[in-house]
Amino acid sequence: MIQLAANVQATLYRNFLRTSSNKSFAINAYSIINRHKSTTNNRKQNNIQQTALKLDPSKKLECPQQTSSSTSTPPPSNNYKMIIAAAGGAIIGFGSFLYYQNQQDKDTKVSQSSSSTEFKKSIITRIPEDSKNIPKHVPYLLIGGGTASFAAFRAIKSNDARAKVLVISDELAMPYMRPPLSKEIWSDTDLGLEKARFKQWNGAERSIFYEPEDFYMPIEKLEESKNGGVSVIQGYTVTKLNVNEQKVLLDDGTEITYDKCLLATGSSPKTLRIFDSASPKIKEKIFTYKSVKDFELVKKQVEKSKNVAIVGNGFLGSELACALSHYGTLNDLKVVQLFPESGNMAKVLPKYLSEWATERIRDVGVNVLPNSQIVNVELFNGNQIKLILNNGNSIIADFVIQAIGSQPNTNLAEKAALEIDQKLGGFLVNAELEARSNLYVAGDVACFYDPHLGRRRVEHHDHAVVSGRLAGENMVGLRKPYKHQSMFWSDLGTAIGYEAIGLIDSSLETVGIFAQTNSNDNKNEIKIDGENKEAHSVESGNFKKENGTDNKSESYNKGILFYMKNDRIVGILLWNVFNRISIARKILSSEEKFDDLNEVAKLFDIFEQHHQQDKEDLEKEKGQLK
Repeated sequence: MIQLAANVQATLYRNFLRTSSNKSFAINAYSIINRHKSTTNNRKQNNIQQTALKLDPSKKLECPQQTSSSTSTPPPSNNYKMIIAAAGGAIIGFGSFLYYQNQQDKDTKVSQSSSSTEFKKSIITRIPEDSKNIPKHVPYLLIGGGTASFAAFRAIKSNDARAKVLVISDELAMPYMRPPLSKEIWSDTDLGLEKARFKQWNGAERSIFYEPEDFYMPIEKLEESKNGGVSVIQGYTVTKLNVNEQKVLLDDGTEITYDKCLLATGSSPKTLRIFDSASPKIKEKIFTYKSVKDFELVKKQVEKSKNVAIVGNGFLGSELACALSHYGTLNDLKVVQLFPESGNMAKVLPKYLSEWATERIRDVGVNVLPNSQIVNVELFNGNQIKLILNNGNSIIADFVIQAIGSQPNTNLAEKAALEIDQKLGGFLVNAELEARSNLYVAGDVACFYDPHLGRRRVEHHDHAVVSGRLAGENMVGLRKPYKHQSMFWSDLGTAIGYEAIGLIDSSLETVGIFAQTNSNDNKNEIKIDGENKEAHSVESGNFKKENGTDNKSESYNKGILFYMKNDRIVGILLWNVFNRISIARKILSSEEKFDDLNEVAKLFDIFEQHHQQDKEDLEKEKGQLK
């Protein structure tokens, strides 16, 4: 079979909250990573994406029995050097994100910090260093400095131009977008690694930070400001929330009361117990990957390493493996990815497609080791890590990145008497994202009710945007219910880009419909693969039905996956099919039971090889959140 549009790679996103009655707060085109379609050669030439270059499949890490992996990090550019005025002085300008709050290395399953030693030398741990200028009362208090809080305060300011908003972030960084950290930022060494910037679909550069620092109001001016503003305090943690008194306690003893509060505390990376119980020397070589701080630490390791091992086969682990492999083609870095499942994205994709995706990831130079579990870890030659696997083989790496999922940060729940969903995790909220009176929740920690799909908790960027905006609107009294179906996307190597919406879970029944080109007669065909379910009926002629899942002989270059529950579509994954999420959203909201999924698949026009939609239309359709 000939690949149809195998090189379609998407990046995405998003025009974001453009409306504002106050011109000074209007947002220009807020595009995080807008997807585009181009050939692989164009992507390589224009450096638009982070996708890994195709390598010789034979180029693997040495032998799995003694494979080494690591990463290397170019030094920060002059634009990002720390400016330290004196002991205890403040960081100014864009370089503030390089230092972060010191956290003890806890022997727990959920990691709060990726580093063992490097940031313990940091002089500045909070901004402002002294809490005396922090207001004792604010109308709007946002706990968490991520995307959900950013979306919330934009919504608040759009509806209440003179609002005074205080954001409490436990990171030493202004709000930033996380998706590029495992994608585009690694595609251009000078741009991404030196300047924390990346290229969008149109070639334009942008920072991973949503706004420059001068967008935010200095904390000492917030209380007296007649026109309101948004201030961010960095490196502070809320240790107690009193819902009845509408008051929070910071880790330095400062109390702040509020009128409305948002919990957007995000999630923390999970860690393997075998690493948690390792010696301090080994722990220095083990990292998680979630924040800008983690990016800085991994960047430093990449600079001085030749081999890196990535543990985990999910979104983050697979994206990072491809991104670092691309980086490695230019910087002599080898990447091995290992996990206990049989293929990449096994919790999301049906088995046949998961294993096919694994082969494509190998094509870009990643040494993928499925069905592999770490049974022991040792120091090797004094400065490397030896991972001993369940099959008796071993991997030698300069450092290891854990990417095995995350856990919602709900530690405030008990003292605040907030209910946690025992199955999904996260704070239970109503349809308006309200947990208690005047207390709202958004992002990873919100366990919300979806009118079409039931109770859910979602850990994706688009959901952080959607839920943060909705919470912000409801904090100013709009009382809107949750209706919008957020989506997610991923790009893996040069051959895979996908978007999805709804319940995407490989444990569900799935029906996959794929467009294929027959090399003999050059006809378009549809191949149907059913997982745990008999494929739906097909027409005669240019369609064929196969229940087999031989991923070696078949190519799954472009198609649609329907995730089924009680004979109803509850999730749709667009496999190398772009600009069609709005169609998928309509299908889900209809809640219809379809007799023939072939007819549904035709709505997505999966035979079309080069969709010529104008880039502005693409940006509007996929990125503008209305």
